[in-house]
Amino acid sequence: MEIINFTIEENLNNVRLDTALSKLMEDRSRSFFQNLIEKKKVTVNNDIKKSNHKLKTGDKVQVIIPDPVILKVEAEDIPLDILYEDKDLIVVNKPQGMVVHPANGNLTGTLVNALLNHCSDLSGINGVVRPGIVHRIDKDTSGILVVAKNDYSHNKLAEQLKNHSMTREYTALVEGIIQDDSGTVDAPLGRHPVDRLKIAVIQGGRRAVTHYNVMERFKKNTLVNCHLETGRTHQIRVHMNYIGHPLVGDPVYGYKKQRFNLKGQLLHARKLGFIHPSTGEYMEFNSDIPEEFKKIINILRNELK
Repeated sequence: MEIINFTIEENLNNVRLDTALSKLMEDRSRSFFQNLIEKKKVTVNNDIKKSNHKLKTGDKVQVIIPDPVILKVEAEDIPLDILYEDKDLIVVNKPQGMVVHPANGNLTGTLVNALLNHCSDLSGINGVVRPGIVHRIDKDTSGILVVAKNDYSHNKLAEQLKNHSMTREYTALVEGIIQDDSGTVDAPLGRHPVDRLKIAVIQGGRRAVTHYNVMERFKKNTLVNCHLETGRTHQIRVHMNYIGHPLVGDPVYGYKKQRFNLKGQLLHARKLGFIHPSTGEYMEFNSDIPEEFKKIINILRNELK
């Protein structure tokens, strides 16, 4: 358990308690402090307050941060769509709605839980919670991932990610009509300055580059292929929103009023290519968009008839 004390200075006068704490401790999100406040682990002048309490200059704030809970990851008998497997790696096609690895709030039903049931020889570089996980895709994004079975393979694959030599292409359905047949979004990404759960284009962020080309145009939507030069969190979702074409079904960066009753954004990691860690041979895998995605495309095509 860690106890931290703050005295509120003038620059945080009349600022919400949860917002002020996220500014004072930038490595933690506002939702993290909201959870602590709800659990009565935060006091202002020795009194329990709500997240929206407005602080005053000179207020004494105490935060109690409990010791982290050590997660135990259990193997679960969950079906896997395996595209390729050998002694070094597994290439899987992740369905929409599946979280890649366990975290607080999602301890079961993840890709890692399924992988542990399938095989025991996964790389240990990312610890017990993320064994074998070289890269991730969002819960509501479907598509291809490569998983390392040993540390050597993990390091070799991670090196390809770092130097941008891994091929990663996505199919996305976006709002509006993109006029140009192709384009590039080169805009730095970082944590949103207000909502720490979001990613945003910000000055001083990490360089992020997305190349896109139009595959098909509909009445009010465009189907695009996105090629990642870099791989930042939420990169395609934020970049397409940045140029005025958010992803259809995106609950975070998309339109508030959605036409279709979707579970999440229509984004599919359709192609993954890399050099095999042991053989040195280039391998490439492709995956068709899921059925729900196809249904929406067919609806939009029929509207053009």
